[in-house]
Amino acid sequence: MSRFHSFILLAEMRTGSNLLEANINKLGGVSCHGEAFNPSFVAYPKVDELLGVDRETREKDPHVLLSKIRESDELAGFRFFHDHDPRILNTCIDDPLCAKIILTRNPLDSFISWKIAQTTGQWKLTNATHSKATTITFDPAAFETHLETIQAFQIRVHRALQISGQTAFYINYDDLRDVDVLNGLAQFLGVEARLSNVNRKLKKQNPEPLEQKVENYAEMKAALARLDRFDLTQTPNFEPNRGPAIPTYIAAPKCGLVYMPLRSGPDRAVRKWLADIDGAQTSALIENFTQKSLRAWQDAHRPHRSFAVLRHPLARAHAAFCDRILLNGPQNVPEIRANLIRVHKLKIPERAPDLYDQSGYTHQDHKQAFLGFLRFLKTNLSGQTSIRVDPSWASQLNLLQGMAQFAVPDLVLREDRLADDFRNLARQMGINDSPALGDTAHRWQARLDAIYDQSLEDAVRNAYARDYTSFGFENWA
Repeated sequence: MSRFHSFILLAEMRTGSNLLEANINKLGGVSCHGEAFNPSFVAYPKVDELLGVDRETREKDPHVLLSKIRESDELAGFRFFHDHDPRILNTCIDDPLCAKIILTRNPLDSFISWKIAQTTGQWKLTNATHSKATTITFDPAAFETHLETIQAFQIRVHRALQISGQTAFYINYDDLRDVDVLNGLAQFLGVEARLSNVNRKLKKQNPEPLEQKVENYAEMKAALARLDRFDLTQTPNFEPNRGPAIPTYIAAPKCGLVYMPLRSGPDRAVRKWLADIDGAQTSALIENFTQKSLRAWQDAHRPHRSFAVLRHPLARAHAAFCDRILLNGPQNVPEIRANLIRVHKLKIPERAPDLYDQSGYTHQDHKQAFLGFLRFLKTNLSGQTSIRVDPSWASQLNLLQGMAQFAVPDLVLREDRLADDFRNLARQMGINDSPALGDTAHRWQARLDAIYDQSLEDAVRNAYARDYTSFGFENWA
């Protein structure tokens, strides 16, 4: 009989978790119930119920479904990725009777596989004759973000296991068809069943070498050479915590100024000022830093100054709501939008409204939708929802603490006095004739002006109590 009452399979997309689940399910008395706590579905795509627990019930209390899973077989569990319900992660990590299986894969391979699957729409393959092949263009900044995300998650799990004195069964993507390793997993789980062979239904997708899958292969090699890493295949044990979001930093073309953005801030105006101070176009700004390239930039620019800009929490939350949730555009997150409408019952139009048209989408409509979003933020920032805390609405204090893992900004400025602060900053750099700062307001701030009242102020204070306390914000208006 197993010493565990359940298990959690910690993995990421395109690491082979479907294949590992299929092999686990071949063990008698053992069941793996897919991505049971994926915010977008329950266990499997297009499924909204598992073991009699529907999605809405799971959202209110995920432990109801966790209990059902544990009761479903002699030993049962599920797959869990970094963006699944954090409430369940905390419960399972702290429970020594929940076995931890950690599946890893070279993050470059999984990233390229993920991008190919996004392009082809093929996420599983059971018949090789139906395989869809394509090539992708490698995006260094996107890969850096991907790598930072999975590293942060893996390090969090690794530390939690260390401080609680637990261990996990580590298995690599390359071992998934090794029956001896899989039987070692069965031994770890404490079950008597063993495999005589592995699952043959699922086929490996895109087996070609990287040169045949990446159009800009030479550029990819050059980009990877700049990354300051030890060993990409050993992220659970050796990779540093990459929380500062360094790829988002922006430096002036010539002088030693670097902007460390707090998402949903006055980026457009700041970018323009940074270019103007050197008499250049915004296209000349230096972006997509890595730790290594940022340190090289710092060495080449003496003196240099880094700065971040605080925005009032209400104006920042409104900017995030418009850009990420309400409207269509490059920053929109449709899967979270759909979840907010369906599960959290926000009064958001099914289709993005025209904010210029007050007859089709009134100020009252906008206030009701935004107020619902602020109330959602209260629960989201408290870890009470399955939706990730997106950097665009994470607390500014939390973002600054992340930056401090690399370097604390020299200056933390405020949007409401940014013009004066920029003149002083320019003088520190020996520039007496500072360019004018353009309008920093978000493009839809007029809508916020029209709906503002104490109910919005109270709601945003509840959501961002730490920011109000730490930075002394007063009422927005």
